[in-house]
Amino acid sequence: MTELAIRAAEQTDLPALLDLYRHLIPEDAHCPDDKAADILERLANFEGSAVLIALIGTDLVASCTVIVIPNLTRGGTPYALIENVVTDAGHRSRGLGKEVLKAALDRAWVAGCYKAMLMTGSKKPSTLAFYEAAGFEQSKTGFQARRIPARAE
Repeated sequence: MTELAIRAAEQTDLPALLDLYRHLIPEDAHCPDDKAADILERLANFEGSAVLIALIGTDLVASCTVIVIPNLTRGGTPYALIENVVTDAGHRSRGLGKEVLKAALDRAWVAGCYKAMLMTGSKKPSTLAFYEAAGFEQSKTGFQARRIPARAE
């Protein structure tokens, strides 16, 4: 297997990235190309934040988004939010998702974050075990208000 490379997504990665998201939410509406380009540019300009992608050769196999959020508590120490964690179905159970999450955590720690958090709607024991094995603990209660329904598991 070719070595895994993890880096911030660039505009040229968008077609493959949008295809990868089909493995996250197959029935999700496709983000139009021009809108996706604008969103990626805005994320890239938000200090400390990125859509991280994992590549094996030229194949985009996993991704997550990490956002570093400025904070007025904890002495002004920021925190990170991780979202849209996905691995191509044909590449799962090989540690690729854990590697992209490790890169997100590394980015958060370099940015001085005091914590990094993520949420999952999954109740599958395998999904919860995956996040625990990647260094996350289930230690808080999450709440959300939604404008669109949560995806079915």
